[in-house]
Amino acid sequence: MYLLAAGTIEIECSSVRAYDFASNLEYFPEWFPGVVSIVSGNDMAHGSPGKVYHEIVHVPLRGSRRVMIRVVQAEPPRSLITEGDLPALLPRMEIRVASLAENRCTLEWRMYSLRRSGWSRFFVLPLAARIMRRRVPQGLARLKALLEA
Repeated sequence: MYLLAAGTIEIECSSVRAYDFASNLEYFPEWFPGVVSIVSGNDMAHGSPGKVYHEIVHVPLRGSRRVMIRVVQAEPPRSLITEGDLPALLPRMEIRVASLAENRCTLEWRMYSLRRSGWSRFFVLPLAARIMRRRVPQGLARLKALLEA
């Protein structure tokens, strides 16, 4: 795996509330830059392994792209792992939530690429990492503001 970007933020809310909000990917466009929309692709509960979403994401120099995202692992209210089918990246998102107190937690967000081919390592992945590293602080700040409102 290739780490594209990561960030951690402390939030004044319970870890359960933070996890419930972050694991419902239909809220993702509200807080993460570059995500145009996400809709459920099946009737499974949010945050359940096998849950599918259809995302429209803005890709610089390429316009909007549709990505199917599948929850591959979940341990409520601590972690959620998804994988997407965007061919250039094969993205893997990991969210980890840890309780600090009754109404305070940390949320760690990481984006990896599962793509390992030679050309991707030298052009696509470094470019994607640069873009994602700019988006993460904005996204986590928006998430914090939404959860603390």
